[in-house]
Order: sequence, then structure tokens, then C-alpha cells
Amino acid sequence: MGWLGRLFDMRDTLVRMVLLDLAGLGYLLFVPSTSAPTTTQWILAVLAFTVALAAHRRPVVNLVAQAALLAVAISLVNDFTINQVGASWALLEITMRSRRARTVWLSTALLVVVDLTDSVGDPAGRVASGVVGLALEVGVPVLLGLVIRTNRELSRQAVERALAEQRQHESESRAARADERSAIARELHDVVAHHVASMVLRVGVARHVLTDLDPRVSEVFDDVHGTGTAALAELRRLVAVLRNPDGVRGDAALTAIEPAALPAAIGASVDRARQAGVTVEADLDPAIGSLDAVRGMAVLRLTQEALTNVAKHAGTSALVHLVIAVRDGSVHWEVTDNGRGGVPAGVPAGGGHGITGMRERVEVLGGRLEAGPTGTGWRVRTVLPAVASTSTEAPDGSVPREREAPAGSPAPEPA
Repeated sequence: MGWLGRLFDMRDTLVRMVLLDLAGLGYLLFVPSTSAPTTTQWILAVLAFTVALAAHRRPVVNLVAQAALLAVAISLVNDFTINQVGASWALLEITMRSRRARTVWLSTALLVVVDLTDSVGDPAGRVASGVVGLALEVGVPVLLGLVIRTNRELSRQAVERALAEQRQHESESRAARADERSAIARELHDVVAHHVASMVLRVGVARHVLTDLDPRVSEVFDDVHGTGTAALAELRRLVAVLRNPDGVRGDAALTAIEPAALPAAIGASVDRARQAGVTVEADLDPAIGSLDAVRGMAVLRLTQEALTNVAKHAGTSALVHLVIAVRDGSVHWEVTDNGRGGVPAGVPAGGGHGITGMRERVEVLGGRLEAGPTGTGWRVRTVLPAVASTSTEAPDGSVPREREAPAGSPAPEPA
């Protein structure tokens, strides 16, 4: 019955009244009759049409006026069909729209009394016929109005139930995610952080216990100790985010970095890769220092993950070219290695999830990560748009360009 509720929507009352008036006018002009409509019949009909339009927002006023016109028509004209239909339709509007059942039943009683005035003084048979006719003149409008009201109420309740179920589902999902975050935070704190802290402690002890070390070995110890200490600090921040994601701005997966600190952070990542033996050529756009905090963190994490993959899989003898540029508000990021180690940098060994994590981070920001072979090496790149966009996978399975990139920002070439 959904279509019925839409047909009789309260916002379309004026439209219904216009159509009703046009139907009444067509009845007077074109329906065959034994005699042409009289002047009195035209006057009463035009009054009924006018009242229906003028009082379309006030159904009770419309019904009272239409009932009065019907009473007059019953006493003055032989064919009072127009006024009878007008009064019946007014009763339908009240039944659909009234908030109180008392108003509906009082209106129904009024129309019954007016309709029965036509049978006053008639033989019992005609009175009985008039009473039966009330089923059409009064019963049908009330029944139809009640059906429409019930359908409208059921639709409203269905929408409320759907919203309540959606809220409950979201609440349960948030609770489940909170439990998962708490479990991960416990594992990170109790296991990973413990082991990293032990390694940092052992390296620190070694630095003080071992004397007369080669300066290069001492430099390695210092680097390992500094890296481990930084990793512990990152773990503590991550645990704090997992336990209370509302304590940081935005999504916990997009923990931010101050824009001014981004160039130095990327430079530190490049230096660590060089210390590991990887040759890194970095082409960094100075404009990255003005990136928003969320995209800045994404660029930093992508760079760290890519350089780590190169060191793991392409070998320390690999040559890496890092390019980060800002063009028309979009961030163009690319890491390419020459594959000297014989293993593509973008293929995690041992079933790792480096590329998967990078891809998820990029997609959250509206970009699309491309990873694939190039020459003897491997290339990973993306464009982080100024405005998030959506994209779909190409039929050949390749990674497509953004569907709605900012104006003027060139899409990356196929890998």
C-alpha cells in the first residue's frame, strides 16, 4: 500500500482538490443528463469547488462548508451529486489527516445526518435505501481514510524500526571495534613493547659494557638504540590511540603529524635506509611542508613502509628513487628501485601485509595505490587527491586512475 500513501500525501492536498474540481466540472459539462444543469446547481457547484480550494489546509472547515452546501442542494435541486461528492471527499480528508478519532466520528455523524435529510418524509422503503446508500457516501470515505492513515503509520513505524536497528548495529559495531582495539593494545603493550624495550635495554648495556669499539660499530649501536627508543615511543602513542581513539583528531588509522615536521621526518626515514646500505635518491617538493596533517602522516608512513620493503626484499645494494611532489593540491608519491637484490620491493616476503596496509591507507584518503614491476625493479606510487574521490577497478584488473581528481591534477601513468 506504499503507493496509496504517496498518492494521498498531505503535501499534495491542493493537487487533489484541483483534480476533484476538474472532475466535477467535467461532470456538469459532459455527463449526459435528462436536463441541463440549472443556475442554482451551477452556483452550488462553483461554491463547492471554491471552498475545496480555499480550505484545502483546513479539513474541518471544508467538511462543515461542504455539508452545509449539500443540505442546501438537497432542498433546492434534484441532482446534488457534485455537492455530495464534495462532502464525501471532505470526510475522506478529515479521516486521513485528523489526529483525534473523535473529530473523525463527529464529522461522520454530521455527514450522516445531512445525507438522511434527503429521506425525511419518504416511505420506509426509500428511507432504508438511503441508509444503505450511506455505505457508499460515508462508509467508503471513512474506510479508505482509515486504511491510508494505518498505512502511513505503519510506514512511519517501519522507518523508525529501521533507524533503531541501524543505531543498534552501529553501537554493536563500535563496541566490537573497541574490544578489538583493546585486545590489540594489550598485545602491543604486553608483548611487542616488552620485546622492543628488552632489545633497547640490551643495546644500551652493550654500549656501556663493551669498550674500545670500532667507531663504526659504536655508530651502529647508537643508531639501533635510537631507532628502538623511537619505536617504543611510537608504540606507546599507538596503544594510547587504540585505547582511546576519541583522544586524537579523526580516525585512529590516520594519526596526524604537524606539517612543518614532515620534511624532517621523511629525511630521517631516508637516512635510516641509507644507514642500512640502501642508496636513496630523494626528490622532495618543499611544498610538502604545507600539507594537511592527515595526508602528511600518510606520506610519511608510505615512505617508511616502501623503504623498509626495499631493504628487506631488494637488498642493501639496491638503488631507490623517492619522489614526492605537490601539484594543484594533489600529492604525487612514488618509490622505484632497480631490483638489484633480485626480489621486487613491493612483494612482501613470508606473507607480509606491507602493500595491503599501504593500499588501505591510500584508499581511505580517496587515492589508489599502484604497485608493479618496472624494468628489472619495482615501482609503487599513488596520488592523494586534494578532495577524496572514488574509483573502480579496470576490466583488465589494473589499478585505474581516480574518477574525480581535482581539476588540473594529472593522473599517474600506468605502471
